[in-house]
Amino acid sequence: MERRYLLLATHYSLSLARLIAELARQCRQIAALAIAMILEVDPVVGIDARGRNLVFFPFAGALAYRRGVEHLVAGMCETDFSGYPDCRDDTIKAMQLALNLGMERSFVIHTPLMWIDKAAVFALAQEIGGDAFLDLLVEDTHTCYLGDRSQRHDWGYGCGQCPACRLRAQGFAKWKLAR
Repeated sequence: MERRYLLLATHYSLSLARLIAELARQCRQIAALAIAMILEVDPVVGIDARGRNLVFFPFAGALAYRRGVEHLVAGMCETDFSGYPDCRDDTIKAMQLALNLGMERSFVIHTPLMWIDKAAVFALAQEIGGDAFLDLLVEDTHTCYLGDRSQRHDWGYGCGQCPACRLRAQGFAKWKLAR
């Protein structure tokens, strides 16, 4: 009986993840515009995407409000981020408060990856949904600061050079070694 519930939960998790991925694809144009507005080249890290989550959350909140959704899920983590303050837990809590006040709705921003590194993210995907969920993570999630979807790597799509791509590639390699 437990196996049946686990299979059912995995099915619904994959269905929900596919729906979220589809919504993300639909929002890609808005995200590209937001990124273009805030990106600049930094001589040290190459690309500075500081504040991007402060731009994305109001869009997500407005969309969630119109669809009657109260729970927002975001994939940033404080353990191996590129040093941007908008990836920190304190910033996300402040953004949740700002959305709640500004939209007069009780939103909850969930950050299930906040305290784990990229290797643990790949391990978690494998544990939750096996190869199907891992494939979804690789194919339908995105971390590249340049928004590059033209280059496919073992770890997913991206330019392979920006700090986010390097962190994801390193995390994937660490996860592969630990398997």
